[in-house]
Amino acid sequence: MDRTVLHCDCNGFFASVECLLNPQLKNVPMAVGGNSETRHGIILAKNELAKKYNILTAEPIGRAKNKCPELVIIPPHHKIYQKYSDMVNEIYLEYTDLAEKFGIDETWLDVTGSTSLFGEGKVIADSIRERIKKEIGLTISVGVSFNKIFAKLGSDYKKPDATTVILRDNFKEIVYPLPVDALLFVGHKTVSVMKKLYINTIGDLAAADPVMLKNKLGKLGEMLWIYARGADSEPVKSAYEKEEIKSVGKGMTFPIDLENEEDIRREIYILSDNIAARLRKHNKKCTTVQVHVKNPDFKVISKQKPLDSPTFVTNVIADCAYEIFTELRKNMPILRALTVTAVNLVEKSLGGQLSLTDNFDCSSNYKETLENTVDKLRIAYGEKIIIRGSELTN
Repeated sequence: MDRTVLHCDCNGFFASVECLLNPQLKNVPMAVGGNSETRHGIILAKNELAKKYNILTAEPIGRAKNKCPELVIIPPHHKIYQKYSDMVNEIYLEYTDLAEKFGIDETWLDVTGSTSLFGEGKVIADSIRERIKKEIGLTISVGVSFNKIFAKLGSDYKKPDATTVILRDNFKEIVYPLPVDALLFVGHKTVSVMKKLYINTIGDLAAADPVMLKNKLGKLGEMLWIYARGADSEPVKSAYEKEEIKSVGKGMTFPIDLENEEDIRREIYILSDNIAARLRKHNKKCTTVQVHVKNPDFKVISKQKPLDSPTFVTNVIADCAYEIFTELRKNMPILRALTVTAVNLVEKSLGGQLSLTDNFDCSSNYKETLENTVDKLRIAYGEKIIIRGSELTN
């Protein structure tokens, strides 16, 4: 028997919350956007009036203003958004505990075991939509299907405030004509590869040779082929299941473009300090460091490098990140933004062997003890009780 899976997506979530807080915003084209002065100037969400001007999520605020000079930009209030997200998810949990969040505004629900109580999938979806509209004041779009991927396609298919049902007997009619980038995890680079293979729609992808896709795109190609054919069987996780942390990253968009090597090195160490502290908090070590850099033209390049042994030590992560940066810098001498990420995580108990050249003062054990002590000081007396010397000249 097929499962009944819902994907619930809050419509224009950030903008919708802002319109609840200030109803006058419903009457003007508005968007939630970052701070253009600190160069986080992109559109995060927009209301229905702004959509009529073709305002796009993630586009620079300046470009959006060119499309719509009267566009009202509201700064984000993330704590308030989280509060409303929690309220929405509390309603979901009244129907099932198999509720897997996919970001702050999207959740998958497996209601297979709830249909005897609340009705078939569409009935449950419509009930949830009406309750959220009445009790909270937000609208959601819901996809109903037999797997997570098609449920997600359903919630995207018709907006706002709509339910779309995609079942085995109609999925080819609904799904196959959609552009291939409508499928989850198909990004710009993947689309460019698929276009060269004459794959333009999800139907084209479903009909493609899986061996060829695997050769061109690796495991991703094989996975996407399975998704396109409706063969995804990934379960919906319980809301009470502890999320396994797969990576820890920190990025920064600089107030001015950076090209001075010492400035960039300092920022890398500040980012690495944050990452190392979060790794220790979660009892994790990383085995690989990844660096993404962005230039003033928004071009992004990245590279990663394995470590000799797992670590949560700031200097080790920072030194590796800086080595990666020096390689990337050949193609990107001026930086707008930089992100460092610790990936391929393992449990903290898994360490590496000490180097034969290590002495007690610089051994891995000593460094780890030192950083654990720094954490305790910061917890007891605040984050700024102890900082790196490089931050004093930042």
